Amino acid sequence: MGARLALETTAARTIGALSRAVGRGGGTTLPGKVLWKIDPSAVDELAARLPEGVALVSGTNGKTTSTAMAAEILGDGKRLAWNRAGANLLSGIASALVAGRRAEFGLFEVDEGALPEALARTRPRAVALGNLFRDQLDRYGELEIVAERWRAAVTELPDVTTLVVNADDPIVGELAAGRQHTARFGLDDPRQSRPTLQHAADSKYCVRCGTPYEYAAVYVGHLGDYRCPQCDHHRPELDVAATDIELRGLHASRFRLVAPQGTAEIELSLPGLYNVYNATAAAALSLAVGASLADVRSGLARFNAAFGRFERIPAGGKSVVLLLIKNPAGANEVVRTLEIGVPPVLVIALNDAIADGQDVSWIWDVDFEPLLEHAALVIATGERAAELGLRMTYGGLPSERLEVVPSLEAALDRGLGLVEAGTELVILPTYTAMLALRGVLAERGVVRPYWEEQVA
Repeated sequence: MGARLALETTAARTIGALSRAVGRGGGTTLPGKVLWKIDPSAVDELAARLPEGVALVSGTNGKTTSTAMAAEILGDGKRLAWNRAGANLLSGIASALVAGRRAEFGLFEVDEGALPEALARTRPRAVALGNLFRDQLDRYGELEIVAERWRAAVTELPDVTTLVVNADDPIVGELAAGRQHTARFGLDDPRQSRPTLQHAADSKYCVRCGTPYEYAAVYVGHLGDYRCPQCDHHRPELDVAATDIELRGLHASRFRLVAPQGTAEIELSLPGLYNVYNATAAAALSLAVGASLADVRSGLARFNAAFGRFERIPAGGKSVVLLLIKNPAGANEVVRTLEIGVPPVLVIALNDAIADGQDVSWIWDVDFEPLLEHAALVIATGERAAELGLRMTYGGLPSERLEVVPSLEAALDRGLGLVEAGTELVILPTYTAMLALRGVLAERGVVRPYWEEQVA
């Protein structure tokens, strides 16, 4: 490393350490922001120095979990530079590169809006693209705007880069067309199919001719086995597939992974079809960069949860379960997972910070009704608690089963006071509400700050 770059990274590490020491945060973005300000080209140089290259993971939903799963698979055999705390803008990637001074391989989740620049700067060996859903309209605009930026960025990738795509997403699957090194993944178990597309599904129309797709199977949102009846654009053959899927309540799932390397029975300690997608994405990426099926099987078996994503936190003889919601597609899958055992007390937290999306109209496209039908009490909380309470009322929840408690801490305490010892309080928070709730629990000593926990 040159003297200039060595001095810059040392300064950035010192700033990160000071940030943690004075309690201003985990130093997950500040070192990168400083380095970016001093020398934007430092990211390019640090990424280029990793002897085994870089892999990026992006998508609207699931990128934090998929990246963490891949880290569990790859971490036994490689020293990773990894933005494990979820800081997924260029500043977070820069911070992870600064922290990973002895790393061999870079593994970074990337915000979908930041992906084009991250591709250009890190020149990745492999890229995994999970899905594109409508999300944070005030930040990204309509879905097609992000899709067009991705198309342009992918065309600039070197031929040697392996593009790992979710073939069940028509827009994302199409990105691999014509490329030499690709891996297409998806689900192949019609037993898990929804009967029809949900009303809030996004990519309903053929990316080539605009005709509505027909589906042999619909899995999550618009993801599934699609075909255009007009021009015959269809889901391509899967290279890596999850078959024989079993969803085991709120605690686990299993599936058979079929890949060119063979087959493996995968056990996950996470529920939900969306986590099967996350695991399949992580497996496809890991296999693309040299992991074995045995590595994939054992890594996924060890994996628990990325923070805030079906994370269980013990709290005074009870547990707090955090299930992040951020857009209609993801929230609807959380609802689908909870339908098999709706908790009697449910806390839903809606914030409208920039990281959440300041336009909260998306809550009207979430099908909360199956939960509202069975929950004994719903506590609406967060900065937009009143709007959330209105949505619950329009969903048919009687006033005697709804409480609007704007304070997150008060809502947490109210919920914990109502659930019995040995049971769980289920909370569905948006991103900054999740961080704030974890902050309250960290102050009480029942969980470590997320940046410390992720580093451990």
